[in-house]
Amino acid sequence: MPGSSPPPVDRYSRQERVAGFGAAGQARLRDAQVMVVGCGALGTHAAEALARAGIGELRLVDRDIVEWSNLQRQVLFTEADAAAGTPKAIAAAARLHEINRDCRVHAHVAQCGPAFLAGLPARPDVVLDGTDNFATRYLLNDWCAQARVPWIYAGAVGAEAAAMVVRPGGPCLRCLWPDPPIGSDVGNCETAGILAPAIAMVAAFQVAETLKLLVDPAAVTTGVFTADVWRSYAVLPMRGAADPACATCGLRQFPALAEAPAASVALCGRDAVQVDPGPRTTVDLGELAQRLRGLVDDLQRTAHLLRFVVDGVRISVFAGGRALLFGVRDPLRARALYDRWIGG
Repeated sequence: MPGSSPPPVDRYSRQERVAGFGAAGQARLRDAQVMVVGCGALGTHAAEALARAGIGELRLVDRDIVEWSNLQRQVLFTEADAAAGTPKAIAAAARLHEINRDCRVHAHVAQCGPAFLAGLPARPDVVLDGTDNFATRYLLNDWCAQARVPWIYAGAVGAEAAAMVVRPGGPCLRCLWPDPPIGSDVGNCETAGILAPAIAMVAAFQVAETLKLLVDPAAVTTGVFTADVWRSYAVLPMRGAADPACATCGLRQFPALAEAPAASVALCGRDAVQVDPGPRTTVDLGELAQRLRGLVDDLQRTAHLLRFVVDGVRISVFAGGRALLFGVRDPLRARALYDRWIGG
């Protein structure tokens, strides 16, 4: 029976034989907590590698559910997850438990906002960026600078990928880009596509740098790692100190922490909108299912959410009141549908 016998003592032997790592390095991994924000392509690659490496505790944060188009590149999910619309954090945590039962995995089906970060029960040792938007990246940048937690930015689109280790004291993401890049300038996987090797390349950088941060911080790469799996790879140098004019690590103002999260947000590169009514809202999914029965199509209740189709829009509602609406781009229309069918 799985889990009934102790793990073999040589599970991490190949890793421990690496010069500079050893049993002491493995012990540091066992005592570490890493938070992965976003369980898409980047997040699933990184989380799996870290679980296999023996990280003691993983915290997975994601607001989304598994869809069929995810299966091409998001490695922890199955067709059953897509068919059921399982929340990504839940599906990923279940798979990671099968991979390494000694890794304590916490799944958070949530929007990563200031309130969520403020409510974390413990400060992680490292935070990994697996997100698909710069608003969340700048939030992580500011929160990690304030909390003095290292984090690793990463992104991939088309054949290209980039990543950077951000350590307390800078330089940080705002030093590189004082303001978030315009979405049309950086593209997304819907408009430019995505090659799985680009994801694997940048996720490998994230995992390697995480191991360095935990085992040998002096070995951490400085500068911006870039890769074009069709052409070339490089590490671009950055200044050795924080930009004194940077709002985050120079002036320590942390503007993203003061910004109120938008109630309705279009999801990156998709005909979908997230509606989040805020922390004061609760929805009884059982009562909602009873109220909607006979009024909507394809009504399904799972352990984690309620799904239905109405007015050509597929809606997934979570217990906290947050909802994902697929088949709509306009946040105002999405909010109107939410208010009509779920409640204001």
